[in-house]
Amino acid sequence: MMMKTSRRSFLRGAAGATLALPWLESLARSEDPPQPAQRLAVFYVPIGVVRRGFFPGEHNAAIPKFTSSQEEITRETGLKVGMRPLQELTPTQQPLEKVKQKVTLITGMDRFYKHGSDVHAQCASCFLSSATAHAVKSSVYPLARTFDHIIADHVGEKTPFRTLELSCNSHRDNKESIYFDNISWYGTGHVAPSMRDPRKVYRRMFGTQENQAFRDITGLVLEDARSLNRRLGRADREKFAEYFDGIRTIEEQMDKLDQIKHEIGKASVKEPDNSQLPRGQYIRLMGDLMVAALQVGLTNVATLMIGPERWDTPMRYESLFDKPMSHHQMSHNQNKYMKELLQVDRFHMEQFVYLVEKMDAIREANGTTLLDNTIFTYGSGLGDGATHQYTDLPIVVAGSGGGQLKTGQHLHCSDGTALANLWLTHAHVMGLKLNRFADSTGPVQQLLT
Repeated sequence: MMMKTSRRSFLRGAAGATLALPWLESLARSEDPPQPAQRLAVFYVPIGVVRRGFFPGEHNAAIPKFTSSQEEITRETGLKVGMRPLQELTPTQQPLEKVKQKVTLITGMDRFYKHGSDVHAQCASCFLSSATAHAVKSSVYPLARTFDHIIADHVGEKTPFRTLELSCNSHRDNKESIYFDNISWYGTGHVAPSMRDPRKVYRRMFGTQENQAFRDITGLVLEDARSLNRRLGRADREKFAEYFDGIRTIEEQMDKLDQIKHEIGKASVKEPDNSQLPRGQYIRLMGDLMVAALQVGLTNVATLMIGPERWDTPMRYESLFDKPMSHHQMSHNQNKYMKELLQVDRFHMEQFVYLVEKMDAIREANGTTLLDNTIFTYGSGLGDGATHQYTDLPIVVAGSGGGQLKTGQHLHCSDGTALANLWLTHAHVMGLKLNRFADSTGPVQQLLT
């Protein structure tokens, strides 16, 4: 067994299985716990939201009609620019009630958009890019090195994985290009491919070699785990048991998904269509893997796309509808599908809150939580799926970045505030100074404690 006295300790079992461990006081040589790392995570929602359900002051707004013009749309919401306590939540925000003091709602931010090119391709691929409309000459999209990799350049050398890119795109068809299914890019034209298969993510994270029996990680390291457990104090035994049980639960969830795929396959001679997998179970499983990686220091930078942009293939929202539905097609006809779209938006928010609560339940070495030391951003590259507006985006930031960000607030930005200013704020918290997008009237000054 290999053991280091750091938060990046590992248990190793037969056949190359490796289980990364959280920080355990019983194994530390120093009496002083290490300072928790600052983490960055992104929860990307495709196709925007129904504005009247998400945004304060827009509950009586006219239902928008479909347009592909991608024009900037001005709405009168009665909101004043500035910061205020986050109090009354809109219907789509209601799941945030349990974590309201841990998050900040941000409204009024715009992303850079290049007219004359595909709006959906830009919303995903350019969400984390701060390139202006005509700054990039080698691409039709304003796509440069994305923010997650800029941060990883600063903190990525400290972890086994510089970044972790995950996607809950279960489609097998190739309707769209890589621009619709990846928000993480090394640079213009160079994608950091997102991983869709949770079992492949698991094997990559925990180092399993594909042996003949495909035995699970926790089974392979169980004996070492029992031996280690005898060396731990009571508090560490509880922490270790919680973490170990969590990893086992992830494995059990993957087994259930595999069984679902097998059962679906019985009804057809074709390869099982992964788009029929339950959305909530799929998203939570990928989110669990992301949280586990952040918890034990496998990475400090992660992105999670909970669905691809514009794919029309219906998906199975297990708790909402009795048949698979297409989020994209519904978004173009809000008059007909308003109820269903509001359900989908709330469903996505519930998955975000699930992960926020999970992070907040994980204790760090100094008594803070994983959420306390993470900037976890919910957002979309569209402000509305019918009008395809790229202005006034839905943004929620969870976590305080080690106490450096205000929470329990609603920040409404002035007209024209670029989303790049939010990334600038995040960079500041992560210890990286990026001044080229500085805006003294924007989130940089108001979000920081």
